[in-house]
Amino acid sequence: MPEAPKKTVNGGTDYSLTEKNKRTLQFIEDVTTNPDEVQKRVLAEILSRSAGVEYLGRHGLNGHTDRDTFKKLVPVIKYEDIQPDITRIANGDKSPILCSHPISEFLTSSGTSGGERKLMPTIEEELGRRSLLYSLLMPVMNQFVPGLDKGKGMYFLFIKSEAKTPGGLVARPVLTSFYKSNHFKERPYDPYTNYTSPNETILCPDSYQSMYSQMLCGLCQNKDVLRVGAVFASGFIRAIRFLEKHWPLLCSDIRNGSLNPQITDPSVREAVMRVLRPDPGLADFIESECGRQIWQGIITRLWPNTKYVDVIVTGTMSQYIPTLDYYSNGLPLVCTMYASSECYFGVNLNPLCKPSEVSYTLIPTMAYFEFLPVHRNNGVTNSITVPKSLNEKEQQELVDLVDVKLGQEYELVVTTYAGLYRYRVGDVLRVAGFKNKAPQFNFICRKNVVLSIDSDKTDEVELQNAVRNAVNHLMPFDATLTEYTSYADTSTIPGHYVLFWELYVNGSTPIPPSIFEDCCLTIEESLNSVYRQGRVSDKSIGPLEIKIVENGTFDKLMDYAISLGASINQYKTPRCVKFKPIVELLNSRVVCSYFSPKCPKWAPGHNQWNNPN
Repeated sequence: MPEAPKKTVNGGTDYSLTEKNKRTLQFIEDVTTNPDEVQKRVLAEILSRSAGVEYLGRHGLNGHTDRDTFKKLVPVIKYEDIQPDITRIANGDKSPILCSHPISEFLTSSGTSGGERKLMPTIEEELGRRSLLYSLLMPVMNQFVPGLDKGKGMYFLFIKSEAKTPGGLVARPVLTSFYKSNHFKERPYDPYTNYTSPNETILCPDSYQSMYSQMLCGLCQNKDVLRVGAVFASGFIRAIRFLEKHWPLLCSDIRNGSLNPQITDPSVREAVMRVLRPDPGLADFIESECGRQIWQGIITRLWPNTKYVDVIVTGTMSQYIPTLDYYSNGLPLVCTMYASSECYFGVNLNPLCKPSEVSYTLIPTMAYFEFLPVHRNNGVTNSITVPKSLNEKEQQELVDLVDVKLGQEYELVVTTYAGLYRYRVGDVLRVAGFKNKAPQFNFICRKNVVLSIDSDKTDEVELQNAVRNAVNHLMPFDATLTEYTSYADTSTIPGHYVLFWELYVNGSTPIPPSIFEDCCLTIEESLNSVYRQGRVSDKSIGPLEIKIVENGTFDKLMDYAISLGASINQYKTPRCVKFKPIVELLNSRVVCSYFSPKCPKWAPGHNQWNNPN
């Protein structure tokens, strides 16, 4: 198997960035030249190491490591199929149920099962694989934008809450796991990981203090910044809106060289004071730019040497592209990598391409990959519906990495070193081209998702159940919901869910506004824990809004869809819309609107566990 590029330790005279970049690019060249051989070895290695695990024994694998036997005996699964095994591990069973190596922690997925985050098992060595994928990004980027080692990156990175399972394992998001690991905190010298944010500001659990201190450090080093970003586009836009709201306080700190007393975390204060110095000139400059109240191009105005914005703008994040273009004066929007809680997958080898053309090359050493062909239904939503369970014929349709066809869409299926076997990730990908013999994929969407603002994922069934719970508030007024649809409104920051409701009111008593507000809150209470965390803890999602529309609005919507070519016999009201003319049509017929009056209930961890804090 091609050897991964070696990490160098503490920068000295022997540190050669050119040589390191060369080795990294050669590694990518090697693994994409013979990806099928690499994949066979990866699968054999996973299966030989896991020969004695209970799960594979249950399916009769009996130590076989060849691909044909594996595919014949091991079923393609979804999360619910292994949830009982996950629960056993979470409750403290240390026997080799899914993996021969000890499960070191659970990574909480942004997808949900039963309204709670899914728990993905992981092992200590997976941190090395994630670090490897990160190490590929900048050598690739350096080919297109040289000189990035001469400055810093301003990235807004945050940790999220974590919980402990009854068995004592930590359960937390994958990025929180990585930022808290020594792989990140004690990373060796590398000019490409030279960030304006000290580690202490990233690791601060208070979201306000973390954002304030990271923004302050970024402003203090504004001339050094060559690239800016966050994980998701939504997160970076929140940072700019934070600046829009708090720039007077930030300018005061820079002018006086003193840190706002609202920042109370001692480690954060100490780290920031290593960066902060009295600089009246810089404060005047920031004040003059922000005080103009024209925020177009604010990124290039405040950080004039910025060459690109590094954020995920594929999938549902594409809705933020116009806002990013506005703030950045059209700087390149770069999506560098593709990853999830289950596994880190691949990199973008053409990072300066248009967002609509982003494709990822899956690195075949990361896991064993298979692909389930997807046949898109002709819907109006931004989701693609795929069957929840597969029959024997459908399981046989899965193809290997090198057997995918150009232009075809597939659902990604992975077998990982950490104990997932033929696991359906839920991402729908389209084959866009090839790097040597390795396919490159466009990310199309998350299957079945109709609404998303940040890391939340709400599907049609969940939305339907939430609406059903809410309309109970209308019964005393002899009112019924005749039709509804929804959309993710990202014109506000944070974005929020909007539901359009058409009502039939038979009663004579007017429905008070408080009843509709109760409907909003009931819907939010009925949505999954990822959504509720975004509302309560992360503040990444705004209050849900219900817009009441005129009677006959959904007839107009059907007429419009038919005018565009929809079949009158097969038409059904879409439960989510994103086509701008349709949203405009609905908005033009709004009679009144109501917002959720408070945040829904949410607590860290699963409902059945106590928060360790």
